[in-house]
Amino acid sequence: MAKKASSFSALGGLVYSTDAGRHCPECGKPADACICKQQVIPEGDGIARVRRESKGRGGKTVTTVSGVPLALEPLKELAATLKRRCGTGGALKDGVIEIQGDHVELLLAELTKQGFKAKKSGG
Repeated sequence: MAKKASSFSALGGLVYSTDAGRHCPECGKPADACICKQQVIPEGDGIARVRRESKGRGGKTVTTVSGVPLALEPLKELAATLKRRCGTGGALKDGVIEIQGDHVELLLAELTKQGFKAKKSGG
């Protein structure tokens, strides 16, 4: 019977095994079957807050949407939909959707149309 190689981290958890490859440090399952990141829904009151920001961005205006109660994959899909709706680029960083340009009113209308509670935040 052949012995399978495995590697343990300094904290004692399995990191890699020739049987299944890389393992998630959170749940211990193989990386392909990890369910940790899929089920993470941001905590909050369930209201999507839309605001315009320009500080720390070299004078460029960005509209951010935070507090959307969705898991990672549906949040990525929503970000792509909102970027297409505005006709601009953007990003998804730490659960916050960033859309290039000033699109507060358009995003409020789109989020409300899709069934989210949305409100304008900031000045």
